[in-house]
Amino acid sequence: MEKYMTKSVGLLDKAEATANSMRRDELLFSYKGILYPTTVCSPETFKALESFEVRRNDVILAGYPKSGTNWLSQILTDLIAISQKKTPGSESSVNAEEEEEPYLEIGDAEKYERMTKLPSPRLMVTHLRPENLPKSIFQNKAKMLLLIRNPKDVATSYYHFSNGLALLPSYETWDDFFTDFMTKKMAWGCYLEYLSEWNKYADKENIMTITYEEVKENPALSVKNIATFFGIPLTEEQLQLVVERSSFQSMKKNSDKTHGSFGNIFFRKGGVSDWKNLFNEDQSKRMDKAFEEHIAGTKLGKKLKYDLYCKA
Repeated sequence: MEKYMTKSVGLLDKAEATANSMRRDELLFSYKGILYPTTVCSPETFKALESFEVRRNDVILAGYPKSGTNWLSQILTDLIAISQKKTPGSESSVNAEEEEEPYLEIGDAEKYERMTKLPSPRLMVTHLRPENLPKSIFQNKAKMLLLIRNPKDVATSYYHFSNGLALLPSYETWDDFFTDFMTKKMAWGCYLEYLSEWNKYADKENIMTITYEEVKENPALSVKNIATFFGIPLTEEQLQLVVERSSFQSMKKNSDKTHGSFGNIFFRKGGVSDWKNLFNEDQSKRMDKAFEEHIAGTKLGKKLKYDLYCKA
């Protein structure tokens, strides 16, 4: 993942430098009713993305910010290396010339032209809702891993993340952040609406849904299931290597190489139920009610095991 992230870190460095000279109200812009960070996204890029041609054998990871997309990107990067008969983490596992910012919606509008020259399978990551992705993803039935996480931990992690990165609006208090989180003022939009939109696609055979919590609970089984879904055979030794390299301890230790000065921001705790350190009783009930209205009872709602992870 080291070389794979070089472009992302460079882009983040530039975005942070630009954001430092911007007013808080300039950090986000609205596109089709959803907010995005001004320094890494643009209307031109979104427009160009619409006609991007996704290949059937591309590997796609979709997840809302702070759902664990960094973590699962590590797993998928290693699995792709194995599928190409390379050793995960070795210098030869990624070609530096073949780098491109993996987040589909981040970067310049010309990136999609450059991506046409990349060999298959290409790893693509996105925080976008399905209706804002290129239609070719669904037309060509590219396989996609949909990663979801309990909303209280997503909010908690997003709060710390927003206060760590200059390119996102920061918050003086958790209460202020929670108000914005619940009133759709987040970059990439409202998480519960995100879940509700993706739920419409949950039964498609080319989409596999996995939760942050289940990967945390049983990493080996999760990696095995993901590899099976993407048709990548694994030996026991390869499985253990992927599990070890994607552990929170290993990724945090390696974060200087993969994420530069942003390592501590991206790898903070990597746990479950940190929400209990921030939510008060009223906020907890408010989230419970919103979850009930938006997503409880749906396929994704049931998969999240809300009562297990979000009830004190």
